[in-house]
Amino acid sequence: MSFLRLPALLGVVAGCFLATAIAQQPATLPPAMQLSATNNAQSVVVDDSFIHKQFGDEFSLIPASTPFVRDLDGDGVEDMVIVARSKKPMLDAAEHNYKVVDPFYDFYGYGDPKLTSTFGSEELMEKNLVILVIHGAGPEAWRSDSPKAKFVIINVPFKKVTVRRLQLRKRQVNGIFAEEANSSAGDSVIFWDGKQYKYQPLGTGNSDD
Repeated sequence: MSFLRLPALLGVVAGCFLATAIAQQPATLPPAMQLSATNNAQSVVVDDSFIHKQFGDEFSLIPASTPFVRDLDGDGVEDMVIVARSKKPMLDAAEHNYKVVDPFYDFYGYGDPKLTSTFGSEELMEKNLVILVIHGAGPEAWRSDSPKAKFVIINVPFKKVTVRRLQLRKRQVNGIFAEEANSSAGDSVIFWDGKQYKYQPLGTGNSDD
């Protein structure tokens, strides 16, 4: 064999060993893809699947649904509020461990949601609308598989809700503000008083908490 061909032959052999070594190494995602995969694993998409998991198949989101993440019960952990639609809000209460509440009719003296859940509005825009609330627990807050508490608020007349600060007589809390569907009615707010959700028409005095 010519000595002139030896370096070329050695180069080919070395290239084969290098290619084999690279092929045997485990494949890894580029840094950006690894970050994306990690973020996706930790994030929670609030869609119908999430709502069904937390409240059951009787609930569905509507196009106007926008999740609001705030601390509603004052424990320092984030809670979630979202608008949904349900024809039978009482049906899965035991199965999914949520409580149906009606602060609107409770304000006017009717305190039993089993009765008032049959009062639903006949207005198309607000028919079967409910407000879903998840009180968060632990580091995952409202995303937790075992949240602190879950509520379905029924019969509040609204065409739009937002969550923002409410000044009570003694303190500030985050409240669910309802822009009521009836144009002749005033707006209202729903807030956690430490034990339950209360309805309050705006422009009337808040009770002591």
